[in-house]
Amino acid sequence: QVQLVESGGGLVQAGGSLRLSCTASGIIFRMSVMGWYRQAPGKQREWVATIASVGVAGYADSVKGRFTISRDNAKNMVYLQMNSLKSEDTAVYYCKTIIGGREYWGQGTQVTVSS
Repeated sequence: QVQLVESGGGLVQAGGSLRLSCTASGIIFRMSVMGWYRQAPGKQREWVATIASVGVAGYADSVKGRFTISRDNAKNMVYLQMNSLKSEDTAVYYCKTIIGGREYWGQGTQVTVSS
């Protein structure tokens, strides 16, 4: 079955960096579009970044220039490098893919940025 597992979250000071990882299984990863989303307390889940199978990436305006999404098709992994973190980046970060019109989500990893 499809499984997405995120890791790499934690507590970091404002201005710091973190690298999130998502390991996928049960999918043809190299053909899959992968995305990162986040949900802050009391807010709706929002899109952060997407990377296509060929590596073309897109970013939300709020993270553009600070976050970088990348993928390693040999390892079935997608990453989110987060630099210059701000307190407003505090959220649970989720990995997502869509297979056959169905959404699959990971369990999320908590990122907390202290000011």
